[in-house]
Amino acid sequence: MKKIVLAAAAAATLAASAIAAPAHAGDGGAVAAGVLGGLAAGAIIGGAVASAPPPAYYGPGPAYYGPGPAYVAGPPCFWRRERFWDGYGWRVRRIQVCQ
Repeated sequence: MKKIVLAAAAAATLAASAIAAPAHAGDGGAVAAGVLGGLAAGAIIGGAVASAPPPAYYGPGPAYYGPGPAYVAGPPCFWRRERFWDGYGWRVRRIQVCQ
């Protein structure tokens, strides 16, 4: 669909330029040479753009992964609630206790 739209746009541009700049008799074929040169250059450039390979995709870079988790018989740490005096009154906080 994209190629059809581009071809139609190119044809419309050529038609508009032919109407806007009428050829005069006795110009020695300069207008025809210009039109043919433009068509040839457009074909060469269009062919080069259309045949370009798609952009390459590079995956994520190398990464270091540390060793897996070690087997532990039981939880080495646990959370416990502790009551403490903060100078104004008793408060409760959670602390982590590791054995």
